[in-house]
Amino acid sequence: MADVKVKNLTKRFGKVIAVNKVSFDVKDKEFVVLLGPSGSGKTTTLRLIAGLERPDEGEIYIGGRLVNNIPPRERDVAMVFQNYALYPHMTVFDNLAFPLQVRKMPKKYIKAKVEEVAKLLKIEDLLDRRPSQLSGGQQQRVALGRALVREPKVFLMDEPLSNLDAKLRVYMRAELKRLQKELGITTIYVTHDQVEAMTMADRIVVFHKGKIQQIGTPSDLYKKPQNIFVAGFIGSPAMNFFDATLTYKDDFIVLDAGEFKLKLPKTFSSILRDKAGLEVVLGIRPEHIKIYKEPRASTVKCRVYVVEPLGGEMIINFSLGGKIYKARYPGEISLKPDETIYIEIPVKHIHIFNKKDGKAII
Repeated sequence: MADVKVKNLTKRFGKVIAVNKVSFDVKDKEFVVLLGPSGSGKTTTLRLIAGLERPDEGEIYIGGRLVNNIPPRERDVAMVFQNYALYPHMTVFDNLAFPLQVRKMPKKYIKAKVEEVAKLLKIEDLLDRRPSQLSGGQQQRVALGRALVREPKVFLMDEPLSNLDAKLRVYMRAELKRLQKELGITTIYVTHDQVEAMTMADRIVVFHKGKIQQIGTPSDLYKKPQNIFVAGFIGSPAMNFFDATLTYKDDFIVLDAGEFKLKLPKTFSSILRDKAGLEVVLGIRPEHIKIYKEPRASTVKCRVYVVEPLGGEMIINFSLGGKIYKARYPGEISLKPDETIYIEIPVKHIHIFNKKDGKAII
């Protein structure tokens, strides 16, 4: 079993708490992504698991073994860095062979293993080249291959695709995911790109300011964010937020956002009945907002700010109450800046957060 357990992990750099009492488990053969903005603690957590940093508090278990005091080379993990960290003076073959040569493995075994991994990664025709003669995607494969030849228990990957162009990044996402499932190696992957996380992960650990905000499947995080940070960080374009107040009228809970009011179904009453007068934040994803050119029942009058055509869909930026919001429109619609439109916010897709602490209510 190559599971990973992190318990109450804390790391300080001077007065800065980079990782603050972080706990999570990674199951055997699972692909877990640590997601968050720059400075959120995700890379430091990865380096702590690798043994490149020492924790101030907490415990790290790999395969059931406490590894806090075990040096990196004995933890049986392989790390793939953002900059690939290839040796420029060595050929691809020698870069791949190096981890095995350090372990003094037999030459026949090294040759066979390097050729096996090179074939798996489709770089067998590059073995005589040097890193400077390779494209970014090829260098990334070599860096991955150098980790693979060691047959580690756990892969640790720190933004390995961030230096690739957009098209190659999309291709390599699929390749990495396929390879991980094929090999069944437990993988912890760090990224700030939520699209990358959503498309690759079995589960995602969302970091912010050194703390875990939520752990769940991509679907969980998208459909049931536990707070405003997760709701705004997951999804592209980001969720729209409206300040509002909960009021009680004629046995119904009404969400008063100033520019519009939403009467909530009675199914919400049991949750919200004692919260009349509470200041909240209404969240709605751009893809759930409906756009019309003519007014309908329960629509809100807005103005087009700018339209972003994306081929099969359009992102419509609209102004309401002096703020700009986004709607995702499937297909095409002819709209010009300052044109009047009407939006509908389907109640079944809304999220409600407590404005004071940011935690989800609905």
